[in-house]
Amino acid sequence: MTRVWAAVIVILFGVVFAGLALGYSERTAPSDLALRYLEQVPADLGAANVVTGILITYRGFDTLGEVAVLFMVAASVGMLLSGSASPAAGSVRPARPPSELVVNGAEVVLPIAFLFGAYVIVNGHLSAGGGFQGGAVVASGVVLLVLARPAVVLHHGFLSVTESLAGVLYVTLGILGLFLAGGFLDSHILPRGAFGAFVSAGAIPLISALLGIKVAAELSVIIDRFRN
Repeated sequence: MTRVWAAVIVILFGVVFAGLALGYSERTAPSDLALRYLEQVPADLGAANVVTGILITYRGFDTLGEVAVLFMVAASVGMLLSGSASPAAGSVRPARPPSELVVNGAEVVLPIAFLFGAYVIVNGHLSAGGGFQGGAVVASGVVLLVLARPAVVLHHGFLSVTESLAGVLYVTLGILGLFLAGGFLDSHILPRGAFGAFVSAGAIPLISALLGIKVAAELSVIIDRFRN
């Protein structure tokens, strides 16, 4: 009987997803809302990357909430894993050392990964990327680092101070927007600059850089906690 009900449920889900797949039609033109953003973001914010302009300025409160959630995740992981009991001596087999391919590959890839992560962060207002994406790229480099060099020790104190300082500066820029511009996290607190230039889009590049630093530090702490 259980198998019959399971088969019925699977069939029902199949019917639902089949209806969604068959009824899907690709949009051939942007919607009215998309057109409005495509026109307004470059004209108002001076950001060539419309998505970054929306996330950092128009949806600044949402971005702040996402950063807060990531901070709570990092804090929770640290609290749960830092007090875990150590296994008894001799009860765990020694970890296999990383292969020569991983070690040598890390020496080549690590500088490129960190450099590319920094590039994605600072160019988020011009091309695809931004603070969250660049921070995740940097954290992926940290994953490769701990795989290639298991004995390496990440300084949690430094990462915590860096993450906290970036968060404080991020919120401070948001508050400055209330006094110097039109609202919280308003990028007009700095000059907009020439459209498409590296130094442009007001405070968006600075806010994106702070987000990237904060995300990279938080994810690095989470990665190291799971390693331990």
